[in-house]
Amino acid sequence: MPDFPWGPGAATGIGSLPGIDIAEAQRIVLGELPGLPHLPELPDRGPGADMIGRTAGFLVELPVEIYAGRWQISSRPGKDLRHTADLLERDLDQLTEQADGYTGPLKIQAAGPWTLAASLDLPIGGRMLRDPGAVRDLTDSLAEGLRRHVADVRKRVPGATILLQLDEPSLPTVMAGRVPTESGLSAYREVDGPDAATRLRTVVDAVGAPVIVHCCAPQLPLQVIRDAGAVAVALDLSLVKDLDPLGEAIEAGLGIFVGAAPTRPPGGRPPESKQIAERVSTLWRRLGFPPARLPEQVVITPACGLAGAPVGYVRALLKACTEAGRRIAEV
Repeated sequence: MPDFPWGPGAATGIGSLPGIDIAEAQRIVLGELPGLPHLPELPDRGPGADMIGRTAGFLVELPVEIYAGRWQISSRPGKDLRHTADLLERDLDQLTEQADGYTGPLKIQAAGPWTLAASLDLPIGGRMLRDPGAVRDLTDSLAEGLRRHVADVRKRVPGATILLQLDEPSLPTVMAGRVPTESGLSAYREVDGPDAATRLRTVVDAVGAPVIVHCCAPQLPLQVIRDAGAVAVALDLSLVKDLDPLGEAIEAGLGIFVGAAPTRPPGGRPPESKQIAERVSTLWRRLGFPPARLPEQVVITPACGLAGAPVGYVRALLKACTEAGRRIAEV
């Protein structure tokens, strides 16, 4: 079994948190997820703090702007890109201050190339996904931009081991040819597995850090994620219906970030750490793997981002995830 870049019984968040106060968000993450904190994202702050806008801000020599409420490629950098850069700089400054002296794994997030291609518009209209050459250029630009981002965070928190999470919620839809065109009357071409893996691998190979691919959608393409060279996959446990591909991925040494805690409060109360740990342990027993591998290979997370959850629930949920990780590590 490979050595994973996190400690036994680790827990972390997926990315987004509610509100607009980045200082408070980072205090919550560093306080409740001491073994594997992440750089929180606050999409409530509006354009430029959203997943697509923030990631588009990393692109090298591919400026973006907002047009008719959507992000699109533009001819030159403008106010939308400056605002995006300002938000990121503010977040990184807070991280530099609050994570001073931190040693251990630290996760940062960005959209992956396929989700970005399915969400960004070309200047002439239509998604970048329509043009394979544009997708290739986008991927190369993203890979270089994220390499620089990883290097920047590493300088700011020199004691940390940086992990990069690529958010790919659109990957299964892209591969199935179900991304609708602007008219809604047709859809963009299907992308086959080897092509999907090649673009992902371009980013994985470039960034200089272990990569986790996050996809909280049905029909999770685990083989593509494995072929891309990711160290782990992050998934929503409630969407896993077929255990065989997951078992094969685990056997092959893929780390699993298991989204085992609901992002919305059932009855207003977060689940207890015992419940979360039991869900994960039950899955592991069904897969038939040795118990000793569980805390090494699995990281416990919420099912997805938490931007829509109350702050009190978020704090309690992240704490419960951390305690659940300790529980599985003690078995």
